[in-house]
Amino acid sequence: MRVADNLEQIQQNINRACLKVNRNPEEIKVIAVTKYVTTERAAEALEAGVTNLGENRDEGLLTKWEVLKDKPVWHFIGTLQTRKVKNIIDKVEYIHSLDRISLAEEINKRAGNKIKCLVQVNVSKEESKHGLRSNEVIDFVKNLEPYENIIVAGLMTMAPYTDDESTLRSCFRKLRDLRNQVKELQLDYAPCEELSMGMSNDYIMAIEEGATMVRIGTALVGEDG
Repeated sequence: MRVADNLEQIQQNINRACLKVNRNPEEIKVIAVTKYVTTERAAEALEAGVTNLGENRDEGLLTKWEVLKDKPVWHFIGTLQTRKVKNIIDKVEYIHSLDRISLAEEINKRAGNKIKCLVQVNVSKEESKHGLRSNEVIDFVKNLEPYENIIVAGLMTMAPYTDDESTLRSCFRKLRDLRNQVKELQLDYAPCEELSMGMSNDYIMAIEEGATMVRIGTALVGEDG
């Protein structure tokens, strides 16, 4: 399938989901997750109208960045090792996986300008997933105040891989509620407008529950482009 055709279908789904819950489709950023595809396939996504690309590993991001440079808005969406921060910090606009103070310290030290970070939350409490527990988020955000190069742009979670709609919706609602709690703190460095949640299998539900960023790989660019 051409990426353009996939994107058109995804946009139709987004429009329907937004209409259902009275949201503006323009609020939704589609992040093309390109970790499993070639640079050529990522370039095809840009040509189709995608403006945001997400990579899970620094090697993949650097390989594609060498060709595509700053054509897309780059998102680092995977677990970020502290020692890898220096490799990607001047190439990304968003980091979706801030989950510990040691990482905040390294981002703050290496950044030449303010970096938009999303705090990763393990809402589902799955042992296999990274991120803070829900009850840790507020204190963690408050503790980020000294790091002048970090903007807490929002929260991110990975929902369980399940077909159970009630489980997925509960996960998304919990993240939305947490996001709202952070917003209510009215911290200058933590506007926390974004909700990064929803992937190829559940992005429609995520949008209905408030997602502003959906991370779509397989349904958009495929797996081996």
